[in-house]
Amino acid sequence: MGAKTTPFDPADYLSSEADIVDYLKIWMEDGSPQEIARAIGDVARSKGMSDIARKTGLGRQALYNALSDNGNPTLETLTAVLDALGLQLTVQRKAA
Repeated sequence: MGAKTTPFDPADYLSSEADIVDYLKIWMEDGSPQEIARAIGDVARSKGMSDIARKTGLGRQALYNALSDNGNPTLETLTAVLDALGLQLTVQRKAA
């Protein structure tokens, strides 16, 4: 009998604020726009998508769709979700 496996879900491991910030920093440095949106979605799911939907005023299913692998969220959606998470976008000069 083969081993039983379950899909890996990063949201299951994002429990501390430090973990969340580090996770997003890594994706912000090296990820594509779709990967960054998905990473923000992972964090939102770790905190509870229903709660994030309530805080942003956006629909839960709309957030799932926007922050999925195939989503294409607006900057407004991303900043609303980050704000609901107590986070913000910042800009800094790239390392040489």
